[in-house]
Amino acid sequence: MENITPEELKQRMDKGEELHIVDVREPQEHEEFNIGGVLVPLGDIRAMQVDELEDLKDKEVIVYCRSGNRSGQAAMILETMGFQNVKNLTGGMLAWQEKIGG
Repeated sequence: MENITPEELKQRMDKGEELHIVDVREPQEHEEFNIGGVLVPLGDIRAMQVDELEDLKDKEVIVYCRSGNRSGQAAMILETMGFQNVKNLTGGMLAWQEKIGG
């Protein structure tokens, strides 16, 4: 698992890159603030219910949560499921809001 900083991700988003971003928080957290990621809560990833991500196994997948802990767990689980290129957003949404705003 690699890490990506909020600044690096924001630069790539601003360039219009096609990114596969996954929010592993709970639905209410996602509703309060998100950066456009697909919502797949960590519990679903733990239960290996990730059908919507299946096509991304060979692509870069960037996961985020509130602080970086749940997304770190999610990244490791996805790697054991055969995902080749998973990146964890360092510091999660807390760092994003502190450094980028929101």
